[in-house]
Amino acid sequence: MQVKRIMSNSATSDLDKAATFYGDILGLDLLMDHGWFRTYGSDAKMTVQVSFGTEGGSGTPVPDLSIEVDDIETAQARFEKASIPIEYGPVSEPWGVRRFYVRDPFGKLINILQHE
Repeated sequence: MQVKRIMSNSATSDLDKAATFYGDILGLDLLMDHGWFRTYGSDAKMTVQVSFGTEGGSGTPVPDLSIEVDDIETAQARFEKASIPIEYGPVSEPWGVRRFYVRDPFGKLINILQHE
């Protein structure tokens, strides 16, 4: 048996908030819409990963989700334009990433990162 994909699921009573955060701001495509369940993503091939930690590094809490982007400055500008507070960073970390933390509309701590 081989794991082919790992998907994150979050409960919400407001799917439109997910559309704004994950679709409009992060630019993910709406891949599936059942009306009661929507999936956002891209056609990019990604590595299957599951991470566990006692902290998020640099004394930060462990994020609920990490999202790697190709342009951290553009990502930061989009969150600032949407008036979403940045809770940590942006900062270049000693392990080779530049990142910042935001919360999605459902309270999940999101680590937005770019490898340097």
